[in-house]
Amino acid sequence: LQFLYFIVHPFTIKRLGTTWLNVKRATFYNLHTHCRVHYCIDNFKDIYSRNQTTDAMGDIIDGKKIAADIRSELKAEAEKLAGEGKGQPGLAVIIVGDRKDSQTYVRLKHKAAEECGFKSVQIELPGDITQDDLLDAIQKVNDDPTVHGLIVQLPLPKHIDEGVCLAKLAASKDVDGLGPENIMSLYTRGKEPAAYPCTPQGIIALLDRSGVKIEGARAAVIGRSNIVGLPVAHMLQQRNATVTICHSKTPDIPSVTKECDIVVAAAGCRELVTGEYLKKGAAVIDVGTNCVDDPTKKAGYRTVGDCNFDSCKEVAGKISPVPGGVGPMTIAMLLTNTMISFKREVAAAK
Repeated sequence: LQFLYFIVHPFTIKRLGTTWLNVKRATFYNLHTHCRVHYCIDNFKDIYSRNQTTDAMGDIIDGKKIAADIRSELKAEAEKLAGEGKGQPGLAVIIVGDRKDSQTYVRLKHKAAEECGFKSVQIELPGDITQDDLLDAIQKVNDDPTVHGLIVQLPLPKHIDEGVCLAKLAASKDVDGLGPENIMSLYTRGKEPAAYPCTPQGIIALLDRSGVKIEGARAAVIGRSNIVGLPVAHMLQQRNATVTICHSKTPDIPSVTKECDIVVAAAGCRELVTGEYLKKGAAVIDVGTNCVDDPTKKAGYRTVGDCNFDSCKEVAGKISPVPGGVGPMTIAMLLTNTMISFKREVAAAK
């Protein structure tokens, strides 16, 4: 009877949105931890109980839906530009070696690009390639006028210097936003990078599209990595938030976060943040991805974030889940940056 109620009750369906549609067997690949989480119909009880308590918790920031909306918008824009005879955005990904996780990420990017009407190019190179040969391959794509976005899939083999390779990317095509020229522009007042780093940019997009006011807000970023913590703190500050960066040496982190309207948890520490860390009604973005043994799951484990979701949801005004929050936004931002690069080139050609 409970199952029947779940299926037919209109209020429940409204609350679930697209979540129920995704109960079918799917696979989530995490970019940072390289862990794979299978979730399927055995998650039914978790999803049911979570949605039954919606009235007592913060609104869910649905990264999967927001990312899907962005991809739909990009597809419409690509079709419009193609119809005007302006060409097609092009994304190229260079992958070195045969790491299964890297191959999976590249396939996901390739599929998303093609679905949005982008030209998608995969360049597969052997794991024993020399650094000089890899740099030559990067330069060839730099010189290709049909490619507007270029990624070198990380990590690279140990004998190759990642920093040197990222520096070789043309800044205008560095759609991951990780090359030195774009990073320097990000941190220089009055300058704007050709592309912002994808995960921090995805966090900002989640806040914007969820109606969270950034300007004038107090924000805390827990974690100071070069990939997420530092750039997202700077991007929040660029949007006129007052930002505090917390880290492992910060005494009494809850005393900081309880004063904040926005909390970004990117410490890489499983379920560090609880409701006691939060100001009532705060917006919480959970960037963490941590694998936890769980024999009830088909894969034998599940993914949790840097926030204790059950505790935080009782205090937060809005909260992103793990999985299904920040993760889906990375590829959406990658495609967004490629479209920006393409339109910049179209405008320059006038």
